[in-house]
Amino acid sequence: MNPDIWHQIFNYDDYGQLLSLVANSIIAAAVLGVVGGLISTFVMMRDLAFAVHGIAELSFAGAAAALLLGVNVVAGSLAGSVLAAAVIGALGVRVRDRNSAIGVLMPFGLGLGVLFLSLYKGRSANKFGLLTGQIVAVDTPQTAWLIGVSVVVLLVLAVIWRPLTFASLDPDVAAARGVPVRALSPVFTLVLGLAVATTIQIVGALLVLALVVTPAAAATRVTASPRLIPLLSVLFAVTSVVGGILIALGSSIPISPYVTTIAFVIYLACRAAGAVRTRSGWARRPPAVVAG
Repeated sequence: MNPDIWHQIFNYDDYGQLLSLVANSIIAAAVLGVVGGLISTFVMMRDLAFAVHGIAELSFAGAAAALLLGVNVVAGSLAGSVLAAAVIGALGVRVRDRNSAIGVLMPFGLGLGVLFLSLYKGRSANKFGLLTGQIVAVDTPQTAWLIGVSVVVLLVLAVIWRPLTFASLDPDVAAARGVPVRALSPVFTLVLGLAVATTIQIVGALLVLALVVTPAAAATRVTASPRLIPLLSVLFAVTSVVGGILIALGSSIPISPYVTTIAFVIYLACRAAGAVRTRSGWARRPPAVVAG
């Protein structure tokens, strides 16, 4: 590899000085990792990976509009996410209808975002950050916004966790036992929208799936325990985002490639571990008795 390219990817000459400048970013990243890991659990349960991408596109459009208007970018991102979540919740009652609505929203949101960024005449780094994330450079007010929204998401999840889990695993039985399945669906979609809007600040609109889908996808490869899956998912998400910041700090590359690479490596490791466990389970089974 060209030494100049390697120096751009990994450069730790002034690492100690840089590390002291991003304490707030690391705290915010850890909190967002917890949010992403917990939300990821239900995204996998409810098969909402495609919805995450749709919400991210309108969140990107909202952030781009805020950048153009000179207002708070996080607020714009939240507005776009909540709007997308509301539309998906209203139109997507069945999976087929939901996916159709998302398929319509995604190019519309992306097109709006590109339009707003084309009209924006400010720093190109601000434009690029909406797509690839820029949490290393977040200021104190923006960090406060991210942590505040994350706390709201965590509080709502704490309240609805048990009924939402029941409704996600077996909606028919949950409804028969009095769980408000129909009411929980739009509530979670709105919470998902808030989580996506905050997560975009880390990895950008294009790679948000790395923190809202991959952690739980990895966890389900190594365990089926309803208690261990969210714990492992949070561990994987926090490791990905904090590790991504610590590595990206010594380079001129955006944070998102590091976060997504760590998340992908964790997923591959879990997939390999799950395959080994499956083979070991088959090996321990007694041979079948064939009647004859």
